[in-house]
Amino acid sequence: MSLVRTQLLLGGRIYTPTAPDATAMAVTDGVVTWTGEDRTGRALHPGAEEFDLNGAFVAPAFVDTHVHTTALGLALIGLDLSDCTSRHACIERVGEHVRRSSEPIVWGHGWDDSVWADGGALLTSDLDEVAPGRNVYLTRIDAHSAACSTALRRASGVTESSTGFHPQEPLTADAHHLVRTTARALLSSEVRAHARSSALDLAASRGVCAVHECGGPEISGVRDFRELLASDHGVEVRGYWGQAVADAESARAIMSETGAHGLGGDLFVDGSIGSHTAWMTESYADLAGTGTTFQDVDAIAAHLDACTDAGIQAGFHAIGDGAVGAVVDAFDRVATRVGGPSLASLGHRIEHLEMVTEAQAQKLAAWGVIGSMQPMFDALWGGDGGLYSFRLGADRARDMNPFARLAAAGMSLAFGSDAPVTEVDPWAMIRAAVHHRTEGSSISPRAAFSAATRGAWRAGGVRDGLAGTLVPGAPASYAIWNVDELVVRAPADSVARWSTDPRAGVPALPALDAGSTPPRCLQTVHRGRVIHEA
Repeated sequence: MSLVRTQLLLGGRIYTPTAPDATAMAVTDGVVTWTGEDRTGRALHPGAEEFDLNGAFVAPAFVDTHVHTTALGLALIGLDLSDCTSRHACIERVGEHVRRSSEPIVWGHGWDDSVWADGGALLTSDLDEVAPGRNVYLTRIDAHSAACSTALRRASGVTESSTGFHPQEPLTADAHHLVRTTARALLSSEVRAHARSSALDLAASRGVCAVHECGGPEISGVRDFRELLASDHGVEVRGYWGQAVADAESARAIMSETGAHGLGGDLFVDGSIGSHTAWMTESYADLAGTGTTFQDVDAIAAHLDACTDAGIQAGFHAIGDGAVGAVVDAFDRVATRVGGPSLASLGHRIEHLEMVTEAQAQKLAAWGVIGSMQPMFDALWGGDGGLYSFRLGADRARDMNPFARLAAAGMSLAFGSDAPVTEVDPWAMIRAAVHHRTEGSSISPRAAFSAATRGAWRAGGVRDGLAGTLVPGAPASYAIWNVDELVVRAPADSVARWSTDPRAGVPALPALDAGSTPPRCLQTVHRGRVIHEA
């Protein structure tokens, strides 16, 4: 007979809807069993192992709904170019790394020519000069284009007939996918394993207990994807495989082959705005053209139909208004055939969903479609004078990432980082959703926090109403934070304000204003198991 183990957390602030003023929480065998006040907790749980929170804040652990784990890890252990403030500095950083590295592939990520004042994107000739004869693969910050050395181009067999080819400028579309496959094959199993563990360790240190890996044939490859799903780490991994199918039998076969939990994630309908590959209905403002189309309405509808028939969660990568419109049209077709409830029962997803109209939002909500979105995109590239404004013009840019519109339509939201595109930093992500650069597009702190916890579990198929909360019966998946101040956003007449009044009866969250100190993670626990401790 197994011994029941209860731990009693005391002397803190517990984020729970059942007891907004709770200072204590009991956990028994990996499940939350009680929340309330310290004295009552001790009386109800004699003999429990006591843990002094010393005033710390306890909240449900985060789930990151869009991650590229190995790519994130490679940026952590290798060549991170995200803080290069000029083209010259970036090239120098690459050269320094090349001189220290003997690996068969120089893999780097994060350069962003949109913030450089000294020229455009990295060129092949730049890489050949600092790394003669070496295989060099450097992805732009959005990961939809890459600067590649001549050696890597030759090894991949990419030619001018490949879509997205240019003899000097970064490769996009099919040309990019081709060189990425070659670059990935040059990574040793030891490097891949180190990268994966580094990425998951980082996630745990940021209060994240689960991630949704978005892999695919052109992204991570099946070997890396299966290795990740089989890895032994405290951070739970749910795998999405971005490969289109045309029938239910094929869908089941790919699920079996890959071990995926769903056929979606980065199943590309288009690319990214930064690389001019998002599918637009009107030309870019700074470059003639409307981007790249990877899947048309027929192919999208076929995949959605097949997955729905097979009972498999599907999803699509759609950023531009052309891509989002095509996905909505495809959902409309399938809904006509199978009915809205059949679609809603599977919780199909759209990743990014940056350009969506009110009418489209209403339809998607009715079909139970989940918006898996990245608030940090707006923080990095939104606002007047930002990348979106430069690429699309001010009017289109202001309509990007309309969180409030989607929430008002009743659409379920789930938030993630798209790491390594943006940093794994859940509180910064929530702050970005609360302080959207476009007036009227932000959502409340509670709604943003829910999208990174309860909504994220729901996006991963967990719909028990408990996951992502700290209520009796919920899995004990939580993080303990050192915070300066907890506040509640409460209505005052028609104006929202910050309030610390405990009479509000609403669970408080860390202050999210620009001058506040970010919470620091002290411990992360998943299903009762400590997966990070500061």
